[in-house]
Amino acid sequence: MTSQPDKLIQTFIRKHHVMTLATMSDAGPWCANAFYAFDPESAAFVITSDPATRHGSEMLACERVAASIVLETRVVGRVQGLQIAARAEQLTEEHPLYETLRKAYLKRFPYAVVAPLKLWALHADTLKYTDNTLGFGKKLIWER
Repeated sequence: MTSQPDKLIQTFIRKHHVMTLATMSDAGPWCANAFYAFDPESAAFVITSDPATRHGSEMLACERVAASIVLETRVVGRVQGLQIAARAEQLTEEHPLYETLRKAYLKRFPYAVVAPLKLWALHADTLKYTDNTLGFGKKLIWER
């Protein structure tokens, strides 16, 4: 079992619902926005995306991804953001985390129940949380 990320990091993650996901290929870097849910027990984000998309095919070719979640603000004292380094894995129904992550995603986005879900787990290796409300440039780092 993995230790869970700090409660402040988990609270920030719960307050937001879109991440910017970065993938890489010979064509260069690529960013895509994705709705997500988070399972603190496994420290995994779950997203849904067709493997035929550019970021989907790039995650199949190279599992190392980065992502960020940010609070948009012009007030320096309110800046908050999370940088993520993770390993992407396309989930099948046989995967031990499939039901847990599927339920987490559908709880957060109940309308998705009518869509064919192509689930991915982003297994976080490093979470770097910056929160200026705790002091200018205050950072919390969690590593698997």
